[in-house]
Amino acid sequence: MSLIKKTREALSGVPHYKVLGHVERIKGLVIESRGPKTSMGQLCSVTTQNGKRLAEVVGFDGPTTLLMALQEMDGLSPGDQVAAYGMPLTIGLSSRLMGRVINGLGQPIDNGPAIPVNEYRSLNAEAPHPLTRNRVQTALPVGVRAIDGMLTLGQGQRVGIFAGSGVGKSILLGMMAKFTAADVVVVGLIGERGREVREFIEKHLGTEGLKKTIVVSETSDRWPLLRIKGALTTTTIAEYFRDQGKRVLMLLDSITRVCHAYREVGLSLGEPPATRGYPPSVFAALPKLLERTGNSECGSITAIYTVLVEGDDMLEPVADSVRSILDGHIVLSRKLAAKNHYPAIDIMSSVSRVMPDIITADHMKSVTMLKELMSAYQDAEDLISIGAYAKGSRPMVDKAMDKLPKAERILRQHMDEPSDIDQAVQQLRDLVQAK
Repeated sequence: MSLIKKTREALSGVPHYKVLGHVERIKGLVIESRGPKTSMGQLCSVTTQNGKRLAEVVGFDGPTTLLMALQEMDGLSPGDQVAAYGMPLTIGLSSRLMGRVINGLGQPIDNGPAIPVNEYRSLNAEAPHPLTRNRVQTALPVGVRAIDGMLTLGQGQRVGIFAGSGVGKSILLGMMAKFTAADVVVVGLIGERGREVREFIEKHLGTEGLKKTIVVSETSDRWPLLRIKGALTTTTIAEYFRDQGKRVLMLLDSITRVCHAYREVGLSLGEPPATRGYPPSVFAALPKLLERTGNSECGSITAIYTVLVEGDDMLEPVADSVRSILDGHIVLSRKLAAKNHYPAIDIMSSVSRVMPDIITADHMKSVTMLKELMSAYQDAEDLISIGAYAKGSRPMVDKAMDKLPKAERILRQHMDEPSDIDQAVQQLRDLVQAK
């Protein structure tokens, strides 16, 4: 024992050495390094002439470590030292995040004070076990009449908002963030225009809306890995508040931009562009990200993801894949937006899959009757528009022609006008039951 003690004392005076690697090549977005010994997802620092740069291990090619930068790569050159931190990226979490704007690394970008931290979490987490998830059985009002009345959402439901550019996605998200009955709102603005961040906070969200909201921003000019981290950070923050038993509303704008970032990473690593330019890893990552939201044993994350439908093609790969995973979809119509009908929700093309389980039979009957009237009117719309329809020939169409103008007034809503779910349901009931 005395020999072991003497050996320990002798070794305690020996300086600790860190095993370093060095940059061999930079190819596109990928930094190729010889060493250090590390593992997937670990953080590394690259020491350049301009200071240290943060990077993450994204793969291996034989003895070569493949890294992607989490910061600008200006100044990187072959031979630069690479050191492993021995841990993945984590973010600090606390209730003091509410009212703040942060980036994908969890750092405040609103010129406010440092955010106190209660705990740190990795950005990668498992989805709740399917048998521990509570069922979606309670409605969550979002303050938008068209949704609360015709497409009622439940606590823990995951929904996609599908739309082309310029039809009011951001306005609709802002309305839901301001008017929702949720305890906490987490908004991820990922891959969008830089000017939209401040516009969303000040115009669509407002001072009152920001008080119970956390905004995570990674704009389109940021590195693809940072945009991915933005989506993961948004989800991790929502999970933190869900674990406290809160009703969380998570808004991610947009999941399409996140997929674009995954595509850039995958193609840089040499993956084949399998489906319209998207490598297979994109469609493997999507369910892992989307399944993390929803209900758990103690709380709920009602998640709403915007999907940018390129060329208004509802069957493009990302839209089709996301729609198959989520619990419903809300389609925004360019035709309705052109008529100045906002929010431009196409009721007939949208569906909430959990709606029958969370609303009363009377409410469901009113929704069904109004949809039948809308369908009858759509079938005869061409005849009506050219004046060829003879009133009295189809009683359902006659009824639709009388009631749909009133329905449109109910379904329209100004962005600053809050709505109560009980009033929305009552207006709907009065409309369909009126003689």
